[in-house]
Amino acid sequence: MEEFFQQGPVLGNPFAADPLLQAFLRWRLPSDLQETLAPGLLAFGQRIVDEVHDLGPQAESHLPRLIPYSPWGERIDQIEVSGAWQRLQDIAAREGLVSIGYERAEGSFSRLHQFSRLYMFHPDAAWFTCPLAMTDGAARALELHGDESLKDRALGHLLSRNPAEFWTAGQWMTERTGGSDVGRSETTARKHGAEYLLHGSKWFTSATTSPVALTLARIEGAPAGSSGLSLFFVELFDDSGRLRNIRINRLKDKLGTHALPTAELSLEGTPARLVGDKAHGVRKISSLFNLTRIHNSIYAVSYMRRALALAKDYASRRKAFGKNLSDLPAHVETLSEMQVEWEGCFHLTFHLTLLLGREETGESAEGESALLRLLTPVAKLFTAKRAVAMVAEAMESFGGAGYVEDTGIPVLVRDTLVLPIWEGTTNVLSLDVLRAMEKEGAFEPFVQDVAARLRKIKGEALSESVRRVRKALETLQEARKRMDGSESDYAEAIARPFAFGLARTYIGSLLLEFASWMGGEGSPAVSDPGLLRSAEVAHRWCRETLFSLPDADAAHRRASSEILGEKP
Repeated sequence: MEEFFQQGPVLGNPFAADPLLQAFLRWRLPSDLQETLAPGLLAFGQRIVDEVHDLGPQAESHLPRLIPYSPWGERIDQIEVSGAWQRLQDIAAREGLVSIGYERAEGSFSRLHQFSRLYMFHPDAAWFTCPLAMTDGAARALELHGDESLKDRALGHLLSRNPAEFWTAGQWMTERTGGSDVGRSETTARKHGAEYLLHGSKWFTSATTSPVALTLARIEGAPAGSSGLSLFFVELFDDSGRLRNIRINRLKDKLGTHALPTAELSLEGTPARLVGDKAHGVRKISSLFNLTRIHNSIYAVSYMRRALALAKDYASRRKAFGKNLSDLPAHVETLSEMQVEWEGCFHLTFHLTLLLGREETGESAEGESALLRLLTPVAKLFTAKRAVAMVAEAMESFGGAGYVEDTGIPVLVRDTLVLPIWEGTTNVLSLDVLRAMEKEGAFEPFVQDVAARLRKIKGEALSESVRRVRKALETLQEARKRMDGSESDYAEAIARPFAFGLARTYIGSLLLEFASWMGGEGSPAVSDPGLLRSAEVAHRWCRETLFSLPDADAAHRRASSEILGEKP
């Protein structure tokens, strides 16, 4: 009797096998730009299959190693990375995974092009996309706030397509005193000629092998709190390749992202250059955060797509109870729920890249900059949480095999868990949503944008879902009025469900707009089986509760505190 061996899932070209990405580009790009970009995206997808797909596991199997001393006892603090990690950097440079956003060859659509490539690249790249995100954010911060000398020194390297000249950048914000609460930073800066010397400790430093980094420090005599912090640009190595008064205390032993070097550092008179004027460092670094949070959203959607692709392909190969999993009604329902989740998060995130591109090229319509400011933390917090849930669901769909390391599923689960933490936790970002509404009046542009989109959707077929989104929008407005008219504790207490309601409602409007386009003039041929389901996806999304008014009055909040108390 022939032995049975289960065939594992097989992945194809991530562009050719993704009809939603293709449809979105057809929808949003001018026809001439579609024709220009599609061959390159297809070729890049094939490079991922042929080359990148093998580099991620290689990088995971040869982890970063800290070498604190030379054979003769000299302190050297070198971080050794695998050849696969270096190869990923070379590919990222040549493919323009940072530079596309700044060359702006496609105008306001350049960010859409760049993030389409990152979306395909991320699942196989062993989180090399982290230094790419940091590099993108650093380039934008320097573009906006750096003087000409600093731009001349750094931007050419950060945006180079030549691997020999390309620099990645790190981000050093977190200290022992706090992560998101950067105002408690204890790193000091003392003027020394044209530069400053930094003293302090950094508890988490991302992409520590990068040759440059941005960090916050307090210039001697500056006030306490975030208002007294300044932004600095650090070059880690001198001309001989030695660290410039930086001590690497240890590499972090993390749950996931194992191939990514993350370290604790001590700055012991490290030379640094001031970015822009003194103080206002947190405001300057926000340009970095805005970009890295969009990267985070792209990577969340990318992992969702990978988990779904693996689960769907496996379902077509695995038999149970005499049928393929793909023919079992319960499993079909599970996969279809995952599909709807992914498509919703995809539309929110890729819409954000369009808003970003228009802002950077000065083409934003009225209210769009405020809308971008609001939707950036909304998309980050929502897609991160949904990705964690969906990847775990995909693991379960493999049964016991999904729990076995060499299938590659556990690393996907571990690495996804960083998404709600990196660049701001869910609660921190929910409070940032409140700031966007208070300081920049971002809620009204949100309301106007959703309402205008719903008005454009004609016909009876989508009318019930339009009604549901409109009702959710009205409930969000009611919640907003209560937040304005109450004490701050109420607003903070409902910030999280409110932010999720913003995400669900906005996604509903985007899915309906897409479904309307699919059924209208100029839409793809209705015979395309990969695109027929857009209206049903929209309906299923909108049938869920998009937003309900949270109960968080004073009595409720007291009860919440009592629930956490020790007394029964």
